[in-house]
Amino acid sequence: MSNDFFGLLTSISERGRTLLRRSGPPDARQDASDLIELCDALLSGAGEASGTAIAREVLDRYHDLDEAGRIAFFRTLAHGYGPDQDKLQRAIEAWRARPTGDGASDLHFASEPRRQELFRRLNRAPGGTRELVALRADLLDVKDDHDDLNALDRDVVHLLSSWFNRGFLVLRKIDWSTPAIVLEKIIRYEAVHEIRDWDDLRRRIDPVDRRCYGFFHPALVDEPLIFVEVALTEQIPGAIAPLLAEDRQPVPIERARTAVFYSISNCQRGLGGITFGNFLIKQVVEELRRELPKLDNFVTLSPVPGFMQWLKDADDLPLSEDDRLLLDKLDRPDWIDDPQLAAQLRSLLEPLAAYYFLKARTSKGRLIDSVARFHLGNGARLERIDWLGDISPKALRESAGIMVNYLYRLDDIEKNHEAYANKGDIAASSAVKKLLKNEGRRLLDMRLS
Repeated sequence: MSNDFFGLLTSISERGRTLLRRSGPPDARQDASDLIELCDALLSGAGEASGTAIAREVLDRYHDLDEAGRIAFFRTLAHGYGPDQDKLQRAIEAWRARPTGDGASDLHFASEPRRQELFRRLNRAPGGTRELVALRADLLDVKDDHDDLNALDRDVVHLLSSWFNRGFLVLRKIDWSTPAIVLEKIIRYEAVHEIRDWDDLRRRIDPVDRRCYGFFHPALVDEPLIFVEVALTEQIPGAIAPLLAEDRQPVPIERARTAVFYSISNCQRGLGGITFGNFLIKQVVEELRRELPKLDNFVTLSPVPGFMQWLKDADDLPLSEDDRLLLDKLDRPDWIDDPQLAAQLRSLLEPLAAYYFLKARTSKGRLIDSVARFHLGNGARLERIDWLGDISPKALRESAGIMVNYLYRLDDIEKNHEAYANKGDIAASSAVKKLLKNEGRRLLDMRLS
């Protein structure tokens, strides 16, 4: 959105708000009931200036609500702004009497909740899209405790999915010349490997063997939606520390053969559930291939944040008493400093990790690990389990330091995706499958003993 057009919208809104202030009581209370009156006025078909002004006023007053007020507002939208029941009933009867295409279309429009049109009109306010993304984040904070808000959330997601579909997204390379307002947000939104300060950020985006890309939306010009950090290396790495080391030597670009996606961060909580990552990775691969045609491998170096919790919760795992005593030693903060203990843990944990990725499922039959669901569903192959790939305190707590590589082999992406989506088949390397086979043999020996 150009600055001139945004200024025009703001001017229209301000003129309309002047009219509102002249006609409205000066001591109007800032609560949910005031918002509902304004929402009704907005849906009544007001003129452009006053309609834009009312939309801005609704969004401004929404900010003044406490959590209880927001829940009351959400519940009113959920229960009081559904479809027009009389209109919907007439459309149902007309379609049953004569089930034509026009009748189906009439039924579709009659079934639309009034709140969807309300959100569309709120979106016309200057900064409306940004405000509605933030509103959806507030809704997520309370939705789990209020099942009656699920339909409202589906409607918001439906609209945001349309407004943020791939056709509107812009891929931008992020480097040291990127405006500081964006770079500050990269530091703040990094969700995988914390960026400590500006020097740390520069080490990740400025050297010749580093890249960073993000998706942006025209309505949120300086707000990244999602970004990925890439390291260009000679070989597939098995640990994160060498990639982030302060004293590392950059890889000469002519020797780089592997692009490593080592951090992918979603930035807007209000857009949760709307998929950007699969498009981002595929487009970045294409960008890198055009720039560096000698790149052969496109891989991730991914965390396994749920592995230790799964081990603790999986009471049905047929572990021996010795196994469980060995796992208890993971609580010792210095276990990685004991080579013999670390070797014993590795022989136990690597096969269990293979089982975790290839066999373990939730009660709904899904893979347990959300990172695995993302990459495998995107057509990647589980290439390697990396022992002590991340020895930060957080990673040791969450995954015993295990990381994994997912390989994006361009010729196989579509085949892998279809096999996973249609049959639940997981593409995995022979090395990972061998770990699983070893785990199966160990479990069989336990049953026979």
